[in-house]
Amino acid sequence: MARSSTAASTASAAKPAPRLIAENRRARHDYFIEERLEAGLALEGWEVKAMRAGKAQLAEAYVYVRNGEAFLIGAHLSPLRTVSTHRLADPVRTRKLLLHRRELDHLIGATERRGYTIVPLELYWQNGRAKLQIGLAKGKKQHDKRASEKERDWQRARARLLRRS
Repeated sequence: MARSSTAASTASAAKPAPRLIAENRRARHDYFIEERLEAGLALEGWEVKAMRAGKAQLAEAYVYVRNGEAFLIGAHLSPLRTVSTHRLADPVRTRKLLLHRRELDHLIGATERRGYTIVPLELYWQNGRAKLQIGLAKGKKQHDKRASEKERDWQRARARLLRRS
């Protein structure tokens, strides 16, 4: 029995993978990421254009919760030269994160009562919309960082040995 063309196309069409814009690699080095959430961003037009051109950095960014709202602070979106001249573009302005009330309450509880930090992990496109993956994290001590580095080096060496044999 032959399947219809629409059924075949929906069955074979996989969910498109999110396209990465920027990644905060330092967060994985400095923190134990215990939980991840996806948040939308309130952006201006020039910021969307800059993100499409790949002009975004999350290296020194952090998330702050104030008055029941979450904000991304310190993320750098470099304005393009084609941005209109009558508009003053602030590359490190504070941007509001779009989260459900339940998620906000969970973040507030974790940061205030349990001592977690909220760090931005990845900035990516999903279905044409900019999304930010944030993580609830605990800071690593220096000995934890050394142990992680030692483990990573061992995994690299092990993979190298397996390739040779």
